[in-house]
Amino acid sequence: MKVCEIFTSIQGESTYAGLPCTFIRLSGCNLRCAYCDTKYSYDECVETEIEDIVCRVDSAGVRLVEITGGEPLLQGEATLSLIRELLDRGYEVLVETNGSMNIRRLDRRVTIILDMKTPGSNMSDKMDLTNLEMIKNTDEVKFVICNRGDYEWSKEIISRYGLEERCEVLFSPAFGLVQPRELAAWIIEDKLNVRLNVQIQKYIFGPGERRV
Repeated sequence: MKVCEIFTSIQGESTYAGLPCTFIRLSGCNLRCAYCDTKYSYDECVETEIEDIVCRVDSAGVRLVEITGGEPLLQGEATLSLIRELLDRGYEVLVETNGSMNIRRLDRRVTIILDMKTPGSNMSDKMDLTNLEMIKNTDEVKFVICNRGDYEWSKEIISRYGLEERCEVLFSPAFGLVQPRELAAWIIEDKLNVRLNVQIQKYIFGPGERRV
């Protein structure tokens, strides 16, 4: 598999925020989001066998594992095999995917964090909206909000697919573009049943630090 990095840190996002987590960041991405903070994952890679990845996860000794990218589903069968191996070993596995690739074949034991791309990302036209029909109640859908237009767009998507009743919905302020208190005020005003999702790793370690 093409692996960008493997590291253990504090989970900075999702409903798992604050928990120790081992991250497997796979290389390669089919999108180019305007606010991307992991551009290095586009090309940096080390060819690594699944057995070696699992050994490194075992050595870390943390039961929560996130497979992310880049876009992890680009590696197809290899990613599915890695997920299955980790689940069979008793790990709790999160898969963060960018919403452009179909999630149908993902093991139903995983927690999917589907990162829906808003218009402010310049990638919203790449989304596979059929994914929103397959989301389980244990999954999470994240919207990175760049401006008020993104917020209104995200509200419409949530309403159209009934996401508030079906899964966890996360609204994340794009770092440096929308202040958390501004987004919080919009959520409170509209009484949305969504979770404000601040990237706490950037506050703990700093916005430019890697492997956090």
